[in-house]
Amino acid sequence: MKSLQLRSIDKPDLHRLLHDTGKSSLARYRDKAWGDVGWSRMLVGELITGMLSGLPGGVGYFCRQRFYRRLFRRMGNGVIFGRNIVLRHPGRISIGDETAIDDGTLLDAAGAGEEGITIGNRVIVSRNCVIQGKTGPVVIGDDSDIGVNTVLTSVSGIDVGDHVLMAANVYIGGGRYHIEDRHVPILQQGVYSRGPIRIGSGSWIGAGAIVLDGVRIGNGCVIGAGAVVTQDIPDFWIAAGTPAKPFRHRFEIREDR
Repeated sequence: MKSLQLRSIDKPDLHRLLHDTGKSSLARYRDKAWGDVGWSRMLVGELITGMLSGLPGGVGYFCRQRFYRRLFRRMGNGVIFGRNIVLRHPGRISIGDETAIDDGTLLDAAGAGEEGITIGNRVIVSRNCVIQGKTGPVVIGDDSDIGVNTVLTSVSGIDVGDHVLMAANVYIGGGRYHIEDRHVPILQQGVYSRGPIRIGSGSWIGAGAIVLDGVRIGNGCVIGAGAVVTQDIPDFWIAAGTPAKPFRHRFEIREDR
């Protein structure tokens, strides 16, 4: 087994950020939604998203493709945005060419640091997904497909390779709360992590699977539906169960023809 490198996480106090009496409510909103930007840039962003986010049909697709470019750190050519996408700190988000973000998705880079969120080329992010850098960056490689209602929430970093397929309702992420002190609410005891999550290229994550912090899933792996992955999975292995265990190598499988 690998040696785990536990590290404490400096989790922002959300209540303090939302109710900081030293700032106006508008300034607090700017910090949470747009980050360290000037008022003019925030106003432009509010106008663009306010007018175009829910615009239906082909007109909406066209207008978002044309005007959302001003919001992101980088936006490639031919990107498609669905309706009612929620953006937080879009200046820390990069999106590659010909990527599609479906309706109701949240892209939140507020806690992702300068690395932010990077979504590669020709990626499909399906309806109602959450891609969130809480206290770490998120990278999604080229030609990956993220299923409906999937959540990627980064505590120490999430790195998804190329050509990765995730089915619906997958959860990638999670940190751990300290629980040692019985006299202090768990919520107030602080967070720690076993490290970043890495999912190798060409892997398939089944519906409802959960991948926890510190896990490396190798290249070309298959993770069964509903599995809870708490340890590394070597390249090209099939794993299932709670906790997930590798039980068969893909090289042993011969497809009937």
